[in-house]
Amino acid sequence: MKVQVHAIHFTADRKLVESIQEKLNKLDTFYDRITGGEVFLKVAKSLGKVKEKMLEIKITVPGAVLFVKETAKSFEEALDLALNAIAEQIKRFKSKNNSVKALRAEDLENEEF
Repeated sequence: MKVQVHAIHFTADRKLVESIQEKLNKLDTFYDRITGGEVFLKVAKSLGKVKEKMLEIKITVPGAVLFVKETAKSFEEALDLALNAIAEQIKRFKSKNNSVKALRAEDLENEEF
């Protein structure tokens, strides 16, 4: 899967980008028709010394775009949270898509030509 990583207003470390690419490639185990993905990394403004890290993942599949946004104290933690959420969305999308296909196939079998 082709993944684009966008670091907004800072330069992302190469290790972080490689980690994101590696973990997003594992999403293919849930659904093999993922066509692409984008990851946006942002540092949120805060009053304290530790700034919140925001991570957004947008996954493109045929017929839909799946999106998740997570905030945590580190990008790695936000990535883990986001991956769990996007994996659930992919599973729901796949099961919904398969049930619709099954209904269409059933309707075609019942039609008389």
